[in-house]
Amino acid sequence: MMTIFRYTLGKMLGQVAGWGLSLAILGGYLLTFYDLMLEQGGAMIQLIESYPPELLAFFGDMTKLLTPGGFLHTELFSYMPLIVGFFSILAGSGLLAGDEENGTLDLVLAHPVSRMSFFTGRWLAMLAAHLGIVGLTWLGLAVGTNWSAIDVTGAELALPCLSLLALLLCFACLGLFLSMVLPSRRMAAMIAGVVLIGSFFLTGLARINEHLHAAARFTPLEYYQGGEATSGLNLGWFFGLLGAAVVLTALSAVLFQRREIRVGGEGSWGVWRPKRNRAQT
Repeated sequence: MMTIFRYTLGKMLGQVAGWGLSLAILGGYLLTFYDLMLEQGGAMIQLIESYPPELLAFFGDMTKLLTPGGFLHTELFSYMPLIVGFFSILAGSGLLAGDEENGTLDLVLAHPVSRMSFFTGRWLAMLAAHLGIVGLTWLGLAVGTNWSAIDVTGAELALPCLSLLALLLCFACLGLFLSMVLPSRRMAAMIAGVVLIGSFFLTGLARINEHLHAAARFTPLEYYQGGEATSGLNLGWFFGLLGAAVVLTALSAVLFQRREIRVGGEGSWGVWRPKRNRAQT
């Protein structure tokens, strides 16, 4: 299992460095604008209030822009799920189905390694990759506070990152689960992407249309705090997202144990079938 973990994580290191360092630089750079926001003060709030609510619905409570949590959410964490979420979906949907479609998965499983060990090693590598990206983002923010008047500690900055991590893992595991039940990785990634984008727009519109609140409660983004977590992490939401990721992972593991591995290429609805046990063969 550890060999699989190290090999898979090694393949992801380039993506971890690219995403993590880019977000770290972006986060540290955006913090330098907080001082300018404070200087403009009331003028900035008046400008925000002049915008139509439909335009501001997707960036949280803009009236809190001058607070550390509101600033972090508006300037960075409000759109992070959309940006990094696609990495999570592609990582999850391709974790197993990617090798299956390029014809290498059946060759790997021909070696003396159990499916559960293989699955666990791959999943732990995906988890480590997400920890690396979010950890680098936190590091960039923590370093950026040295050139900003924003009043947050490193521990407080970690709370929005934890909220983001839980959400990303939820979508990564959704992509993994869909890759086990749908004929192809491409279809799994597409549907998971639709869920992500739909969740983003639904939760945003629910802030200006109360009739959408009931539907928004069924979307993962409804339980994402983002920058607002600096004032306190909602543990119920946090563990709820992690719990959803665990359930999707468990279902994916069961399906992976039972499915027949394709030699290569995408499957179809007609040829998918569970793995037969040896007594049947």
